Amino acid sequence: MWRKLFTSVPAFIAPKVPCRSFKISSRAAEKDFFKDLDAQLKAFWDKASKALPGNDWSPIELTPGLPPERADVVIVGGGVVGWSIAYWLKMKARSRDGLRVLVVEKDSTYSQASTVLSCGGIRQQFSLKENIQLSLFSAHFMKNINNYLGVINEDPVDLQFNHSGYLFLASEKSAHIMEENYNTQRCLGAKVALLSPSQLKERFPWMNTEGVALASLGLENEGWFDPWSLLNAFRRKAVSMGVYECFGEVTAFKCAADLAITPDGDVVNIKRIKYVNVQMPNSLEYQPVECTIVINAAGANSGKIASMLGIGLDPKESVFNAALPVEPRKRFVYVVHCPDGPGLDTPFLIDYTGVYCRREGLGGNYITGMSPEETEEPDISNLDVDHEFFQEKVWHRLAHRVPAFEQLKVSSAWAGFYDYNTFDQNGIVGLHPLVNNMYFATGFSGHGLQQSPAVGLAVAELILDGSYKTIDLRAFDLKRILLQEPIMESNIV
Repeated sequence: MWRKLFTSVPAFIAPKVPCRSFKISSRAAEKDFFKDLDAQLKAFWDKASKALPGNDWSPIELTPGLPPERADVVIVGGGVVGWSIAYWLKMKARSRDGLRVLVVEKDSTYSQASTVLSCGGIRQQFSLKENIQLSLFSAHFMKNINNYLGVINEDPVDLQFNHSGYLFLASEKSAHIMEENYNTQRCLGAKVALLSPSQLKERFPWMNTEGVALASLGLENEGWFDPWSLLNAFRRKAVSMGVYECFGEVTAFKCAADLAITPDGDVVNIKRIKYVNVQMPNSLEYQPVECTIVINAAGANSGKIASMLGIGLDPKESVFNAALPVEPRKRFVYVVHCPDGPGLDTPFLIDYTGVYCRREGLGGNYITGMSPEETEEPDISNLDVDHEFFQEKVWHRLAHRVPAFEQLKVSSAWAGFYDYNTFDQNGIVGLHPLVNNMYFATGFSGHGLQQSPAVGLAVAELILDGSYKTIDLRAFDLKRILLQEPIMESNIV
């Protein structure tokens, strides 16, 4: 019977049964032999059935983690902005399979991601209406986050949102700007209050008010939260909705191109991305991904991604040839311990000298830092911390404002990158005029985390609806850079 079975199976798929020298000396030995043979036959038929048409089994072993060969939208950058866009695209598409979205992130550990290395603040105390509206929406989103990002049978999202507010201090020189900003913020619905030096001292007796002419305190929707929790919540929800995730690095684009003539008679090259090449980590292998739309949400690396398409590299002088003005800027964050420091009601303090401070949990721990002068920007080739910067620039300013910090001790520190927009320190959102299927969501200069829920929705609306529906971000379009028309935000930290 066994001879007939094997002769009926083609030779190239016949199971290999090892030749054995044996002697059946008992019923037990005979039973063991047929049991072993049955197991091998079962394994053979399982493998043969997987090779039938319609099955995804392949005799070629694939590299794990490869992205799909085709996607409708490829998002370059798996930080909080990228995952927010992915989430809102799937939400607006409604159908799980209605839109194929891929998020590509090069840092699988997120150890250098700007999102998780930030201070986690959120505020509405800006000067531009767009920034105020973005953060108002995001605050509402975060307070109701489980209505948006909750996943069935998973733990609820806990952002550890601390609602202690922001406290900005102004000198005599800048007090009038604070008043103007306050009026704009109130008109748009932000809950803020102005405090005189005496009111400030009464409310926060631990503070030295010398040199302070006016203060602005956020009463609602301001404070800080855990950045990793927000990033992971967006990511978990988006993946549950069918978004593809790939850890790899975008190294090139394959484009089609057409020539066009501007009203001024200039000949420009209009590109359209056809494929995105994704290099797999620790491998020479890459996967070309055919796509319809690409979104550059690569944060501090977004300028590099844009240059792969020749943006800003054409030697011919042209208004259309402006480079994406986004580059990494390193910022230091110092964790200090001071048992006699300010208490639980301490807001996120922003002094007019540039130094900031907020509580970090309980037990007398705080984080602090400040942005360096333009001429003192630190080396961006690594994330090493300059401890002398704290000693020379931060500590004396901090201790002047909060005398208890004379006794602090630095317990740890870290560094992270801003996706710094050198043009006007505001976000760049929209379609590039010369790459007609690449959208940008970058250059937020330290505000990307807090504005990510609203920015993700805005980009999804622009792509799927053709225009902004919730918050009008046309002022953040790339055209302002091409036309050299900056929009300045006065409340940059």
